[in-house]
Amino acid sequence: MADSLRRLVNTCTYSVLQDKLESWYQDYHLSSCDQNLNRCCEILELTSNVQGQLFGILNLTAKEGGHFAGVDTLKSRFLPWLGSCFTITTSGVTSDTSFSLIQESKEKDIKIRELSISHDKEMKRMETQLNIARSQLETIKQEDAQIDLDETRNKSATALLATEDDIIKLKADLNASQEEAEMYKRKLDILDDYERRVRMLKNEIATLSAEKSYIQERSGRSQSTSPLTCRSRSPSPLPYHRNESPSYKRLSNATRQSWLISRFNVIYESDRLDAQSLLRQYINNVELVQRIVFTATVESFHSAKIAFRKFKLRVRKTLAPSHIGPESLDSAVMDYIIRNIDLYDVQSSVNDIIHAMDVNPKISFPPEVDYNLINNFIREVCLLAFSMQSLDPPLDIAFSTDGELFSEHKYCRSLDSEYTAPLVAYHVWPALMEGDVIIVKGEAVTKRRTVVSYPSRSGHNPGTNTT
Repeated sequence: MADSLRRLVNTCTYSVLQDKLESWYQDYHLSSCDQNLNRCCEILELTSNVQGQLFGILNLTAKEGGHFAGVDTLKSRFLPWLGSCFTITTSGVTSDTSFSLIQESKEKDIKIRELSISHDKEMKRMETQLNIARSQLETIKQEDAQIDLDETRNKSATALLATEDDIIKLKADLNASQEEAEMYKRKLDILDDYERRVRMLKNEIATLSAEKSYIQERSGRSQSTSPLTCRSRSPSPLPYHRNESPSYKRLSNATRQSWLISRFNVIYESDRLDAQSLLRQYINNVELVQRIVFTATVESFHSAKIAFRKFKLRVRKTLAPSHIGPESLDSAVMDYIIRNIDLYDVQSSVNDIIHAMDVNPKISFPPEVDYNLINNFIREVCLLAFSMQSLDPPLDIAFSTDGELFSEHKYCRSLDSEYTAPLVAYHVWPALMEGDVIIVKGEAVTKRRTVVSYPSRSGHNPGTNTT
């Protein structure tokens, strides 16, 4: 027995068991379920091995005492311990002692419940007192705030009474200033009215002087055959100049319209013939020369209208953010355009027109001729067309096409026309319109049988159209 006990002591089994329990406790939450069960089974196996060794020592010890030695100990400690399924570990615990322990445990549980109930009641009572104290504190704070508010109101009322006299004085000064401003405004309106009347008188004087000089210039000129003799409505003979004076921009709409119509007729009588003379030096075909001049006129009006729309949009976009005053934005835009008509980029329009004429199959030039020959004519027509767009309503040329039915209200026949022919062979000069009304007739050539050939720049005849 002594050897078995020595081996049990030397193996330090309980130390190993304690170390395994501590290691398991530290790694319990990190290990899986299977790992925890394996470690529990390992500890149970180790415990059972220790118990087996102790039972062996117990058996050897009992044998050393003989048949009757240790019987009382086995009866009093070992057998009751086996009977109670290993629940009672001390020799002094009996059934009465167990009952008393159970009773004491119940009494302790009852005391614990009573203490818990009394604690809860005490907590509720203290919470009630705390709520009452908070309510009283809030009431005190509100009373203090009301007192502060009353003091602030009293101070504000005192300050308001003190500044009321100053406010009355300021209002009186403001009313006096407003009355003075109204008086100056009335005087300014009267002054503006006087200036406007002076400008109107100056404009009328300038217009009458221009009309007088033009009438004196035309008095010695003989009457020539032109669309002027057959237009529907005779315009006022007001001259047109390329470099307008500043008073021109302030003329009335009707005066400017008469001026522009007169210039339209002057271009027909003079500038058109000059352009044709230049072209006749290189082209022998009179019809082709007249077609070229007519096409240049139509393209000039078309390009000028596009340029006017773009210019108007730019001016409107510029004036819109800062526009103020009694007049509308559209009126301000048109007034700006009329006063700054010289900002029109006419050279850009001339370049576009020459390019469009270069690709027009009806008026192809010989290769040695360039459309820049009539550059001045195109420029004058563009300036005229651009200015006509600033009128209210604007003036424009009538739509025309070869082969259309001839209209006495729209055109005059050229001298080389067949007066019994019903269709227009080609146009010499466009008609001028105001809305749907013809105000200046154009010129057209009528023939019963028209053979139109369109020579190309290489000199070949690309096609013939017989009407």
